[in-house]
Amino acid sequence: MSSPEVGLTPATSAAVTRPVELDAYVRGAAWPAGAGVSYPRADAADFSRLPIDTWGTATVPVTVRLELVGDADAIDISYVTETDDLGYRGPGAGTTFSVWRDGKPVDDQRAALGEGHARLHLGDGSERVIVYLPEGMKPTVTAIEGVHGSIAPAPPQPRWLCYGDSIAEGWIASGPAHGWPAIAGRERALDVVNCGYAGSARGEIVTAEHLAAVPADVISITHGTNCWTRIPHSAAQMRANTEAFVRVVRAGHEGVPIVVASPVVRPDAETTPNKLGATLADLRAAMEDAVRALIDHGDELLTLVPGADILDPALLADGVHPGDEGHAVLAKAFGAAVVRAYEARQAM
Repeated sequence: MSSPEVGLTPATSAAVTRPVELDAYVRGAAWPAGAGVSYPRADAADFSRLPIDTWGTATVPVTVRLELVGDADAIDISYVTETDDLGYRGPGAGTTFSVWRDGKPVDDQRAALGEGHARLHLGDGSERVIVYLPEGMKPTVTAIEGVHGSIAPAPPQPRWLCYGDSIAEGWIASGPAHGWPAIAGRERALDVVNCGYAGSARGEIVTAEHLAAVPADVISITHGTNCWTRIPHSAAQMRANTEAFVRVVRAGHEGVPIVVASPVVRPDAETTPNKLGATLADLRAAMEDAVRALIDHGDELLTLVPGADILDPALLADGVHPGDEGHAVLAKAFGAAVVRAYEARQAM
């Protein structure tokens, strides 16, 4: 959009479309719209090869956000939301437009079901404005306009592909801004693309191919708990799948650092065998062995972060997923590892 301070015409057709004029403002959306989804978190052109649970959660625009700069006092946003069925996460799935600036929340406005408009105050500050979406309601932003001043897309930041399961997706933080990838991206100045797939993320090769095809500056892989129970894996299967997944991602990103973190603690699974006889501790060890073997075979841009001791079980709000305090801990630990890997590569 050549004149950001001028409002865009909202979509008027029955099928909501993602205006390409706004894409410069949209961050965390690595794939184009497709298959009826405005901000898919997987390749919509290839969704039929994905497990149905992966594609289902990939239709939710987790950590998709607007980032802008300018001297406007506020912005007016026009949007359309698809649903108010928020599932297990409830309002924590995202029901508001939430404005952050200089690391602090500035404004929060509840979204309506269907077509709506919101005025968001931008506050004062020197840094970019980040607007988290009511992602649980599957919104499409159709127009944005500066109020009492101009706005422009924020400068680009290094892209971080963040693959994982429900914990990466943000379960069960109190809102989209409080999931650990959102916190780490905000605090570490990274353009996080959240590829956290709740109930899924078992190291499927199709997803590895999707990640391999998307430009990235750094990549993290943090999954494993759904390999214990959702679709049980043996330890040998976990080791082979981890090696294969990383190899496929690496084939598309030869010079990009990859950080692999094994599963964080899950008390009910640590010593309990699944249907194939593997405990979560067994699967964690197998995942770590696979990564160490790849490092030993010469992958100098691969980093392993053992996950077992990062999170205190007391921070698991429902026994499986962290609350806000737990997500903050993960953001600090995993975010630091991602930044170290990225900066080490830049120094080479």
